[in-house]
Amino acid sequence: MIDFCILGSGIAGSTISNLLSKRYKIRVFDKAKGAGGRASNRRYKNKLSFDHGLQYISPENEKYNKFIIELKKRGILKIWDGNHLDFSLNHRKEKLKYIGKKANNDISKYLLKGIKINFSSPISKIKFENNCWNINILNKNIYSRNIILSCPFPQIIPLANKYLNNKIKKMNIKMTPNITVLAVFKNSNIPISSFKFNNKILAWASNENSKKRFKTNLNLWTIQASSEYSKRIINNYKDKKEYFSSYIIKEFLKITGFEYKHLIFKSIHGWKYSYNQKSTSIKSYWNKKYHLGVCGDWFVGPKAESAWISAHDLFKKIKKR
Repeated sequence: MIDFCILGSGIAGSTISNLLSKRYKIRVFDKAKGAGGRASNRRYKNKLSFDHGLQYISPENEKYNKFIIELKKRGILKIWDGNHLDFSLNHRKEKLKYIGKKANNDISKYLLKGIKINFSSPISKIKFENNCWNINILNKNIYSRNIILSCPFPQIIPLANKYLNNKIKKMNIKMTPNITVLAVFKNSNIPISSFKFNNKILAWASNENSKKRFKTNLNLWTIQASSEYSKRIINNYKDKKEYFSSYIIKEFLKITGFEYKHLIFKSIHGWKYSYNQKSTSIKSYWNKKYHLGVCGDWFVGPKAESAWISAHDLFKKIKKR
């Protein structure tokens, strides 16, 4: 039997796993094919890639900032230089933009180093009995003294509803979706790193070439739709992938004025539970009776550091149990 079973390998899941692994026997499970959660990376022709979730890290929390600086010293992260254009109405001067040296899931991979993790392992059912957890994964039972859930709020309720108190079940959590389009053009690179738009359709576009992770004659762009447009199409975009991906790319070319004529690849992905804009009254949840913990960015805010803060808060509660 293991001490802790952790569900999810995003920033929250990998952070709490790293903290607990120093004291306990743990095991991590994730339904995805790799680590990172919404900080995952999408490969194209093996050596090329897109950060199709988390775009960059710009720390605000002092402790998190120290953590990020340490990762930069270790060669896990680097500064994303270049020409970042902000056309949004809420323009503000941000601190440095940090990205993974190889991909933005480098943080999770670093935190999970040496920890046993099972990918492509969706959990169908959990049950607390005889003072331990019986966890059904791919029709196999795993037994653990404690369980940690680091998935988005809407996925936690149906899985663990009977083990949560009314305070957390009645939280007014409204996760905002995000539609992301990946595009590859047969054009030379353009000297712009990113766009932040003030537009009803688009919110952001990132020039993956500008991250200097690979060399190619192709030009790769990650284009993210606005929250308004994402909400409109998140439930039906899969039925019209060709239409919506083409429409978003067309809008991108129209706004930027780029004359890309040779589109050789496009893909569209929907993050149904991308982020929670508002913070909750607590930063994490620990149920001593059922040995159940919950952490995630949605407790604290929309940024990657929110997940890190939530995981550290949960660890403090576990230490006090």
